[in-house]
Amino acid sequence: MSTSQQKVAIVTGASQGIGAALVEGYRKLGHAVVATSRSITPSGDADVLAVQGDIADPATAERVVAAAVERFGRVDTVVNNAGVFVAKPFTDYTAEDYATVTGINVDGFFHLTQQAIPHLLAQGGGHIVSVTTSLVDSADARVPSVLASLTKGGIQSATKSLAIEYATRGIRVNAVSPGTIKTPMHAAETHEFLAALHPVGRMGEVSDIVDAVLFLETAPFVTGEILHVDGGMSAGH
Repeated sequence: MSTSQQKVAIVTGASQGIGAALVEGYRKLGHAVVATSRSITPSGDADVLAVQGDIADPATAERVVAAAVERFGRVDTVVNNAGVFVAKPFTDYTAEDYATVTGINVDGFFHLTQQAIPHLLAQGGGHIVSVTTSLVDSADARVPSVLASLTKGGIQSATKSLAIEYATRGIRVNAVSPGTIKTPMHAAETHEFLAALHPVGRMGEVSDIVDAVLFLETAPFVTGEILHVDGGMSAGH
């Protein structure tokens, strides 16, 4: 067990949008953060370590976890935030689309989580939290999303399975299932259409997702939970 008392979170997809805001959120909680993405740049904050890499590559997971242990001495939380969404009719998906989406969404989750768990166990427990999508639970004819459901739906099921596997060993495993959030991923001209997909009639804010992740981080009796932050999408239309 590490001599350092400061908790350490790993955040993937950390260079912009929800990921960048999650880095700030965990810093406000007092955690040191290892932030990773392909385009991440060094931070001026001594308690934020930036590690560049493609999360689809198993070697990136190894490097990220090793960097966390080398720099901060421990790992307490893994935030699987990196994700890619390709909306196409099912038969239009290419082999490249499939490789890209499964690589980032599934391989990234699998390898990083697997590499980190021994370090969480060494600390006596920890937290794994992943960002999925509300489309997993409520498909919408206006947004073809089979690859999102195949990959993020797999993570949602794996979240419950891992939560039960590690329930007696102090590791909690949860997910946040967003609706469509205002991030650089969505061009301004699409916002009106995207807002209309939600029963509440608007898109979510990045802060909505960060608040949900930090709630789960600080909720010791919550595990195996899929927390929908989706303006009612999962409840119905």
